[in-house]
Amino acid sequence: MQAEPPFLTFTPHGSSISCLCLIILLPMLISYKYRAYPDAITETRLNTALDTCRWLYNKLLEECTTAREHGLTPTMRGSQARIVTLKEENPFLKGVYSKVLQMVNYTLWSNIAALSQTKKRNRKIGKLRFKSACRYRTLNYNQSGFKIDREQSTITFSKIGALPFSMHRPYAGTVKGVLITHSGDRWYVIVQAEQEVSKPKREGRSVGIDVGLNSFAVDSDGAVIENPRFHEHSLKKIKKLQQSITRKKRFSQNWKKAKSNLEKVYDHITNQKRDFLHKLSRQYVDTYATICVEDLNIKYLKEKGKSRGLRRSIHDASWGRFYSYLAYKAESAGTNFIQIDPRDTTQMCSNCGSIVKKSLSERVHECPYCGFVADRDYNAAVNIHRVGMEQPFEPVETMPLHHISVVQVLSMKQEAPPFRAG
Repeated sequence: MQAEPPFLTFTPHGSSISCLCLIILLPMLISYKYRAYPDAITETRLNTALDTCRWLYNKLLEECTTAREHGLTPTMRGSQARIVTLKEENPFLKGVYSKVLQMVNYTLWSNIAALSQTKKRNRKIGKLRFKSACRYRTLNYNQSGFKIDREQSTITFSKIGALPFSMHRPYAGTVKGVLITHSGDRWYVIVQAEQEVSKPKREGRSVGIDVGLNSFAVDSDGAVIENPRFHEHSLKKIKKLQQSITRKKRFSQNWKKAKSNLEKVYDHITNQKRDFLHKLSRQYVDTYATICVEDLNIKYLKEKGKSRGLRRSIHDASWGRFYSYLAYKAESAGTNFIQIDPRDTTQMCSNCGSIVKKSLSERVHECPYCGFVADRDYNAAVNIHRVGMEQPFEPVETMPLHHISVVQVLSMKQEAPPFRAG
């Protein structure tokens, strides 16, 4: 029996490159997420601060909406100044650090800007909604109001107090801010640190990656990564918990407990996805000097899916998150990350360039013009690599595909990675 090749150690596919371009290196913001353990008094202060910030968010949103209804144009600077008068009218606002209140206003106007951009793309969308207690979960200490004690693994926040946290991985760089977020019955601190990026690698192997649903990814070196389908595997449990919630009185203790159990399942799925995607993206970045992928409009694909199941599968695959992890890891490691126009990457023959139309159900590419036969996704990956590297058409070497299971990806050494700040 032939031994399976090691993970991502393949024969390169025309992959030695030379990059001659002017590169301007800018620092980037990396976020490190740690589990926090507040005591009862600190947790009460945190919940009070969240309620106060939620009240402020809803108040500013209400005043902006009212101003527009009266033909006025509210501004971010105007609502920022309004916080000062609101603190005089509502003394309880003084119980929250002033910079945190300012970031509430920043969050509101970021949401307004995102909504405006979405409408400009002719997408039907409603108005901003007021935040309920379960939908406002983050306090943003930007630049000041906190002090980190690395030796004691505590962060002292203004108006909150000392908050112990588990520093399972030391952060690096200059700290620019700290966020406190609440998920289910757990608290987390997110340390945002500014780091210098590495210089781009001048030479090395390159690869094209085609993402999909049948397999999570197939690359131009012949690796086929199994689709983990974490959400699908937990679907029965999710439906059962959702039914349990609907049978209970809203906001009762049993309802809150059932809702907390559902949130834990979703958190577990999210953690599984992040672990898988972090390890897979890290392996690609460490193996290649250049990574080429398609510039997919993932939101459009999810909205235009022919069935609910297809839309859910696209969402579960988390291609966007995978691309995001690849992008920031590549930037910090000096790996070139190239996104290409996805037009015809699947339909084009990678051997001769002819367009060979095929439906979504056809899993094999068979070119009637040159006779080239290959896996549909592998053919697309080779096209992505060729376009990204700006290479001419040349005969494609047929190679046996080797499958990488989810277990193989997850069995890699735990990275405990940071993630890119949004």
